[in-house]
Amino acid sequence: EAKKCLEIATQYFDNITIDLIYGMPNMSNEKWLQNIETALSFNIPHISSYALTIEPKTALHKFIQQGIIPQLDDEVAQEHFHLLVDKLEENGFIHYELSNFGKENFFSKNNSSYWLGKKYIGIGPSAHSYDGEKRGWNVSNNTVYLKSIAENKLPIETETLTKTDRYNEYIMTGLRTIWGVSLDRIEHEFGKSYLDYLNQQAAKYIEDHLLFIDDNILRTTKSGKFLGDGIASDLFLLNLE
Repeated sequence: EAKKCLEIATQYFDNITIDLIYGMPNMSNEKWLQNIETALSFNIPHISSYALTIEPKTALHKFIQQGIIPQLDDEVAQEHFHLLVDKLEENGFIHYELSNFGKENFFSKNNSSYWLGKKYIGIGPSAHSYDGEKRGWNVSNNTVYLKSIAENKLPIETETLTKTDRYNEYIMTGLRTIWGVSLDRIEHEFGKSYLDYLNQQAAKYIEDHLLFIDDNILRTTKSGKFLGDGIASDLFLLNLE
């Protein structure tokens, strides 16, 4: 069904993205590469790919608990990830964010705005907004949302991010992307104490060749990409504010 949809869609659209899941139990490297080749055969310009995760209270979670399906294997997921990166880069894709690959001029504008910390406004039930300091989310109930708008009320909850919150978010999003974390921006926007802390925390990962600094930008190495979220969490600052 997915292939049939792509056959039809590619007749009318040239800007298409698909999602692929890797790290599935019993999926061999050969089968995973076949999936990637199938995706490439449709000549689409953008692919998002995510490691399989097990959510509680799902059928998959129950099957694994019962031994019907084997447990997930992190080593298999990591192998699949590196096969994916190599194969897509061979085919002209740019690995611009941990889970996202795009041909030139086909990066996701929506998600890139999140990762680069740009301001955005969300319209409609459940939509989120961000102005650089405050984050807001609209009520999810359609009826309540419409009634509030009719009464000229904005049905939104907001939170104001502390400086430390904004630092942590920048570290988290920056390390996931090709744009990395600007040490100049850290010092200018957050102060020398934040920069000193970041350099101190990053030192062991630089020594282990999981992070590197180039032109005063902190980025993950090829081997550090898959571990990016875990590395970022170790660079978070929790006790200044």
